[in-house]
Amino acid sequence: MLNLELSSFAKDLEGLKIALENGADSVYIGGETFGMNTISQKFSMDELKLGVEYAHERNKKVYVTISLLPHNNDFVKLEEYLLQLNEIKVDALILCEPGSLEVVRRVLPDMKIHMGSQANIYNYETAKFYYDLGVRRVVIAKELSLKDIIDIRKNTPHDLEIEAFVHGGMVMSYSGRRLISNYMASKGTVEYDETKHYNLVEEKRPGQFSPIYEDEGGTFFYASKDLCMIEFIPELVKSGVTTFSIEGNMKSDDYIGKVVKVYRKAIDEFIKSPEGWEFDKAWLEELQNIDHRVLTTGFYLEENIDYTK
Repeated sequence: MLNLELSSFAKDLEGLKIALENGADSVYIGGETFGMNTISQKFSMDELKLGVEYAHERNKKVYVTISLLPHNNDFVKLEEYLLQLNEIKVDALILCEPGSLEVVRRVLPDMKIHMGSQANIYNYETAKFYYDLGVRRVVIAKELSLKDIIDIRKNTPHDLEIEAFVHGGMVMSYSGRRLISNYMASKGTVEYDETKHYNLVEEKRPGQFSPIYEDEGGTFFYASKDLCMIEFIPELVKSGVTTFSIEGNMKSDDYIGKVVKVYRKAIDEFIKSPEGWEFDKAWLEELQNIDHRVLTTGFYLEENIDYTK
């Protein structure tokens, strides 16, 4: 039987429950501000503990991202934060740079470590580098093609898991490395007014609005189209992807639940009959009705597909 994992973002305790109830095997929690009393504006440490217990009761997992690029004075707070996460038994940490990796290996030698998309893993040499440091899962860069993923799979140890984003918003920059956010975070927190909505419009692409968001980590930009790979699950599996990840950082809990449910159907059908699997257009229609942004296959295919109504 194929061992495929469906992972989803969860911004709060309710979102965690909705994602898991609708079929996610795991959720990942944004934990950029590790030095604060809460890991996000909507997820306290106590709530995370409840979320981990809720997931484990259902044989599911919770991962916490540490994606802030740390300065020297951040590491003392990081060690304290890691001990808290270990105490509540999170299943893995998603890191983005070597310094944090070194601290985690020293403080929590038994903790499972994933390298996230912000680690910019574009090639098998980088993947092997992290594998040699104890990492057993890499989230590949969003700019890679299926052919690139195949090359990584062929040239890395078999027990190195490959995770790839299959649906949701795409941050505008290499794999979402938020350089602006990192700078803003180092200068203090930024208040985000949810009643105001901002978009970036490129001069030669009128009408294509790229949302601008702010959170406790700073300011970042999303592409004007969302990723959607529901039609190409077999191709992703054949390339070596073992975990399908749904991005939902600025989406509602309802959006997450509905998207997870559709991908759960498609993945289960594939697991049931890999050779006989057929794409159901109804799945795509469901996804289009959830959020009316244009859906695209991103960089995965030789020829990009824009799904429009």
